[in-house]
Amino acid sequence: MKKVAVLGSTGSIGTQTLDIIQSNPERFELYAITGYRNVSLLISQARQFHPEVVCIADESLYDTLREALADLDIKVWCGAESIVDLVTFDSIDIVVAAMVGYAGLKPTIAAIKAGKTIALANKETLVVAGDLIVSLAAKHHAAILPVDSEHSAIFQSLVGESSNSIEKLILTASGGPFLRCSKEEILHATAAQALRHPNWEMGAKITIDSASMMNKGFEVIEAKWLFDIDVDHIDVLIHPESIVHSAIQYIDGSVKAQLGIPDMHLPIQYALSFPERIYSKQPRLDLSQVGMLHFEKPDMERFPNLLMAYQASRRGGNMPCILNAANEVANLAFRENKCGFLEMSHIISKTMDCATFVEHPQYEDYVQSDLEARRIAQSMIK
Repeated sequence: MKKVAVLGSTGSIGTQTLDIIQSNPERFELYAITGYRNVSLLISQARQFHPEVVCIADESLYDTLREALADLDIKVWCGAESIVDLVTFDSIDIVVAAMVGYAGLKPTIAAIKAGKTIALANKETLVVAGDLIVSLAAKHHAAILPVDSEHSAIFQSLVGESSNSIEKLILTASGGPFLRCSKEEILHATAAQALRHPNWEMGAKITIDSASMMNKGFEVIEAKWLFDIDVDHIDVLIHPESIVHSAIQYIDGSVKAQLGIPDMHLPIQYALSFPERIYSKQPRLDLSQVGMLHFEKPDMERFPNLLMAYQASRRGGNMPCILNAANEVANLAFRENKCGFLEMSHIISKTMDCATFVEHPQYEDYVQSDLEARRIAQSMIK
C-alpha cells in the first residue's frame, strides 16, 4: 500500500490521479490533497476519500473548507507554506506534483529533501530550476518519475536500455488548434479558440501553452534534465493524431516509441505503480481503427515560443526561469483578453532581453529572477 499526496487535486491531472487511486484501493491510499481556489471540488474530494490532510492554497477560503469538513476527522490547513510542510510527512510515499506553474517549485523541493518519490506533472519545476532539482534529487535519493505523456513515453522506452547510447529523443506534439492556420489567422486568434484543443482535455493555462507551442518548449527543457541529454539532441515532431506519445532513437538507428490513446490515466498510473504495470480500465488503442499516422517538423516562424525555449535552455543559468515567468504573465493576459495571441511571444522575448541574467543561480536567484521577469512582462501589458 502506497500512501499518496496529490498537490493540485482539483486540476485535470489531480482528478485523474484520484480516479486511479479509487480504482486501486488495495494499492494506493490518498493521504493528502491540496487545491488552489476550487474549494467546492476540494470539499467533495475530501468527503469521498477521507484523507488525513486537506489544504487550500488561497487562505481566504480556509473558513469555508474548515466548516464544510468540521464533522470529519481531517486536518484542514491553508496557505502555500502548509503545502510545503505536509509533503514532508513520514507517512507519505509518493507526492504527485500537479500544481500549475511556478507555485509547484517550493513544495517539490521540500518533498525531494524529504526523500519522497515524486510523480512529476508540474513541468515548470524542471524548467525553472532543473539544475537545482536534479542535484537535490541525487543528494536526497529521491526518485523523479515523469507524468507528462511525452516524458512517460520516453521513460517507458528506456526500460531495458540502460547500457545503450541514445542518439536523440523525439518529442511529439499535436500541433494544437492552430496547426493549419496562417500567421494572419493566428494573429487574430481568441482565447476561446485557443482553448479548443483537438485531442487533449487539460487545464486552461496548459491548453494555451499547447496552442502557442510553449508547452512543447517546456517539455524539451524538462526532457534535458530528466534524461540528462543536451537539447540539441531533442527533436520535436508534429503528430496530429497524438498516438505516438514520444520516442527514442538509439545509436544503431533503432527507434523505440510508446503508443496509446490520448489519455493521461496511463502515464499517471505508470508513475504511481512503477516498476510494475497494473490493470487499467481505460479504453485500448486499436491500431486497425487509427489508419494513417502523420509526422512533420514544427513551424518555428509561426510558433516562435518553441524556438525561444530552445534558446533559453542553450543559454542556461536563470534564463529558463525568466522564460517561464514571462510566459505565465503573458498566458494569463491572453486568457483575460489583455493581449493578443502573438503578443505573448513578443512579451516573452522582450522580457528575456531585459531581465538580469545569472549564469550559476542558487534558489534565491530563481526567486528573484521570477519576480523581476514578472514585473517586466507585466509592464508591457495594457
